Amino acid sequence: MLEAEILKKYRRVAVVGASVNPERPSYRVASYLIEHGYDVIPVNPGVREILGRVVYPDLSAIPGGVEVVDIFRRPEDVPPIVEEAIKIGARVVWMQEGIVNEAAASRAREAGLTVVMDRCMKKEHVRLTA
Repeated sequence: MLEAEILKKYRRVAVVGASVNPERPSYRVASYLIEHGYDVIPVNPGVREILGRVVYPDLSAIPGGVEVVDIFRRPEDVPPIVEEAIKIGARVVWMQEGIVNEAAASRAREAGLTVVMDRCMKKEHVRLTA
């Protein structure tokens, strides 16, 4: 299973669209991943800190790169995020539950990235470790 391999192999995850609101899915997923040993880097241009971590305005600003780009943005906002993920050398683009952009997924695959769409990292981790 693709998701299982990703969750086992990669530990550095940029959460694009991270929120300071504990009620938002991006906050809950980031918090869960941190609790389970992932190095989570929040990305949101309007925020300075989430879950005690420095927030970066975009993927290019993150020092040391990332392996997985976990996207919590509307489908129409995904293509430029994918382009930036390609530019920084990410390995995986993961579009959260409800997010599907076939053109962006094709672009990421053409560039050699693994793509997951319409799946929640937290739910997949829970399912695979149960």
